[in-house]
Amino acid sequence: MQSSPKSVTIPRALFVISLLYGGLVVLAGVLGTKLASLGHWPVLGDLAVESGIFAFLMLVVMSSAVAELYGQATANRLVRFGFIPLIVSMTLLSLVIHVVPPAPFWGDQEAFARLLGQGARMQFAGLCSYGISQTLNVYLFSKLAGGRGKLLIVRAWIASLLSQVVDTVIFITLSFWGTVDASGQPMPIGAIMEGQIISKLVLSTIMVPPFIYLFVRLGRRLDATR
Repeated sequence: MQSSPKSVTIPRALFVISLLYGGLVVLAGVLGTKLASLGHWPVLGDLAVESGIFAFLMLVVMSSAVAELYGQATANRLVRFGFIPLIVSMTLLSLVIHVVPPAPFWGDQEAFARLLGQGARMQFAGLCSYGISQTLNVYLFSKLAGGRGKLLIVRAWIASLLSQVVDTVIFITLSFWGTVDASGQPMPIGAIMEGQIISKLVLSTIMVPPFIYLFVRLGRRLDATR
């Protein structure tokens, strides 16, 4: 007789966070096609950032929450599994844009390709910056203040700030190093980095502290529910 498959028990909160994490990995790339204004700030001036940062900061929060609830190793596995929906979505978008022909009566192919199509170089940059910055975030969050249970909000905030700086440096460098702008001048990588880093640090300060608290509290409540 064939034995029945062994059931695997996954904590309820980890299951829910993993589903949301996979969806936001894909959504971050889609949202990134829009540049959002963060308004005018004293001293800092006008701030703008690609809209994918809203989803990406949620990924930062969720990986930190998983590290808090289940440990650094589990959070690192979540980050690595995040490559799967990211690569699949990139592949499907490339196929739909470059291989699958549009319907004869559909006239938005050019706009669709312009908004959602990324070159191989930017896709590679996105994969590198995602993997390195998210892994760094989990590492810093787990190591600060001796690990779980201490200074939750402060650890999440500091880890987010540092990982966002690294993410920006990697992505901008790999995407634009050696390229030129519309006028034929070298792409101003330093200026692009400066604006993006300042904007991301502001958003990290606003978003990460309350959301890490909510996710950890929600996770504990879900796991306590039978």
